[in-house]
Amino acid sequence: MNADVIVVGAGIVGAACAAELAARGMSVEVIDAHGVGVGATAAGMGHIVVMNDSAAEFALSHLSRTLWLDLAAALRRRDAFSRCGTLWIAEDEEELAAAREMRDGLARGGVASHVLDSEALREAEPAVSHAMHGGLLIEDDAVVYAPSAAQFLLSSSARIRVTLDCRVTRVHAGESHAEVTLANGERRSASHVVIANGLAVSDLIDGVPLEPKKGHLLITDRYPGTIHHQVLELGYIKSAHHARGTSVAFNAQARPTGQVFIGSSRQFGTIDPAINMNVLAMMLARATRYLPGIGALNAIRAWTGFRAATSDGLPLIGPARHEHDRVWLAAGHEGLGVTTSLGTAKLLAALMFDEPAPLDAAPFSPLRFAYA
Repeated sequence: MNADVIVVGAGIVGAACAAELAARGMSVEVIDAHGVGVGATAAGMGHIVVMNDSAAEFALSHLSRTLWLDLAAALRRRDAFSRCGTLWIAEDEEELAAAREMRDGLARGGVASHVLDSEALREAEPAVSHAMHGGLLIEDDAVVYAPSAAQFLLSSSARIRVTLDCRVTRVHAGESHAEVTLANGERRSASHVVIANGLAVSDLIDGVPLEPKKGHLLITDRYPGTIHHQVLELGYIKSAHHARGTSVAFNAQARPTGQVFIGSSRQFGTIDPAINMNVLAMMLARATRYLPGIGALNAIRAWTGFRAATSDGLPLIGPARHEHDRVWLAAGHEGLGVTTSLGTAKLLAALMFDEPAPLDAAPFSPLRFAYA
């Protein structure tokens, strides 16, 4: 066999899985059709945030954030890890009440957060519109430069071998091993294969229920101190889970470079990577509502990317086609791939080694969908 495990995909999720399995003593070959940390990993904002739309999402994101905070001391400067915190903005009293409910829900799960009134909000983020009524501050949330972090994870062990510019065209599993076929016809085998290449999972496993959600992002020149946290509107959660159509929500991030990252948008029904100027304009108009001075900043680049989404908003983590499969999935994380990558790796490894899982695995099982 070429390795104990073959991981298809060198994005942040595949890199995390490789690092976790190598740390357990397995030899791992990572194969990617392009490069390390490209695709959705390179396109996103790199936020590490606890989300509590559901108990399952909360469990995975909380575990993962804890793992990121534990890893932070080992990360390099170029990985741009910053424990900047997340500040959810309440536009009115109804949203401020929702912030209090969110605080209470997080507290029940052991996550600390603080409700800010309008005065405290102005002190925390002077650039935010003074019309806002307050917010919720989650101090332990963070950001990281995900492509660099993926490279860090892949270089964490001599047991990891990375093969790039190499496309896997087929995956086959037998009773004793699994095998991948490359575009050049070469075959490589391992005890297990982990498919972690986002939307391209569907090229290898028929019927996997993943759909692309297109998003736009923009980054400014360097303006240190413009904002200090990852700043989002409380309506972002509702927008993030729109089932269809186009939606935008305010999301801005202070990068360690002094730049400001601005999002976000979601579009279904397109795989065209071109920037849609109407969507970008909607997104920036939304940002101006919360950061009135944002229009004075010089934007240096805008781009798009595609999130791999499932219909229930939870990723696919576990055996791909049946309970005892040697082919595993780690995909469909939508906009939380960076956040949940380390927790995904822990959960997948526990399932592979038939160990007690660090959280309830059932909500993430690919077998919850009847595609196989």
